[in-house]
Amino acid sequence: MEHSPHPDKRPNERHTTRHAVTGQSRSRQQRVYNSPRLDRQFTCRVAHYSSELHQGDCPAGRPSMSANYWDSTQRRYWLFTKDQLNTMRTKLEEDNSDLVRMFPLSQPRHLAIFFNQQLIRLGKRLTIRQQAMATAQVYLKRFYSRVEIRRTNPYLVITTAIYLACKMEESPQHIRLIVTEARQLWQDFIGLDTSRIGECEFFLISEMSSQLIVHQPYRTLTSLRGELALVDEDVQLAKSVINDHYMTDLPLLFPPHVIALVAILLALVLRPNSVAPGQQGAGAAAAAGLAAAQAALSQAQGGGGVMTPGGGGIAGLPPPPPPAVSGQEAREKQQEARITRVQHFAAWLAESTVDIASMVDATQEIISFYECYEKYNEKLTREQINRFVKAGNLDR
Repeated sequence: MEHSPHPDKRPNERHTTRHAVTGQSRSRQQRVYNSPRLDRQFTCRVAHYSSELHQGDCPAGRPSMSANYWDSTQRRYWLFTKDQLNTMRTKLEEDNSDLVRMFPLSQPRHLAIFFNQQLIRLGKRLTIRQQAMATAQVYLKRFYSRVEIRRTNPYLVITTAIYLACKMEESPQHIRLIVTEARQLWQDFIGLDTSRIGECEFFLISEMSSQLIVHQPYRTLTSLRGELALVDEDVQLAKSVINDHYMTDLPLLFPPHVIALVAILLALVLRPNSVAPGQQGAGAAAAAGLAAAQAALSQAQGGGGVMTPGGGGIAGLPPPPPPAVSGQEAREKQQEARITRVQHFAAWLAESTVDIASMVDATQEIISFYECYEKYNEKLTREQINRFVKAGNLDR
């Protein structure tokens, strides 16, 4: 069962572990976090969490609270409205106004893109599974919703988030291996002292109130593949959309099943030959995708997703194009099959109890992210982050 102690009940732990990321001198209390006894205790706790999650996924096992999203701490404590998120971030900036004024940063989306890129770089060197990578990204979002980024070493936090996520996803990595690979990437910001990772780990756990189990959208996508008649191309594109959504605020705004359904929708209305995020013209392609997605959601929300009698289509949507007689017949048939899948998905949504309004909001958010990607400047973002890390001696 997930533990959800109130953060204020552990003031000493939060105070001492904070030094690991902020670069302040460590106390005698901090050094106890590196003891073998405490490490064994934490390993037992992680094993307890993981066994619960494994049991819930097993058909023969009795579902536990951690395996049920609706009873999970993720739903109870880590879903916010946009206004709540903005209020939290504004408060962090107000509490650290001097640092904010001294070290201006790019918008949160650009920071999220940079963090994602660094996570992928380290994950590839360690051949980490996507599930663990996704969990690490959620940990980063939760952590930085409570901690001002300018008071941390983001490279150390990224490394620690991957280390902790691998434990939780039952694919642990040796701490020395992670430190070695991270130092190869960011030698100016990561030292060889593995105790820094251990201290930062407890800082993350404390700020997340020991609520470490994360439910991801991938499982919903897999379970709906057959029911929605998705082909391999649809599934792969939907997975790409899910991967991209971790660079937005969506993991903190909507349940994982809503994200999965939005990914399926965009996979059906966006084509692989569309411009990829960050390339020239991606904004126009995204706008066209948004229009198509909103049309399908409007049909479902208005009950227009019901199949017309004998027509094989959806009321209000144009019929499939007539059979092609030219050399493009194969492509035309493929397009017709795709339109049929869109119609089937809209009909399925109309008959379901899914919150269509949430899907509309999530769709707009991720399309807006694709447009924002065009303005991302990696060099500028890196320089801004490196500047406050060096100035605050957070790399030591």
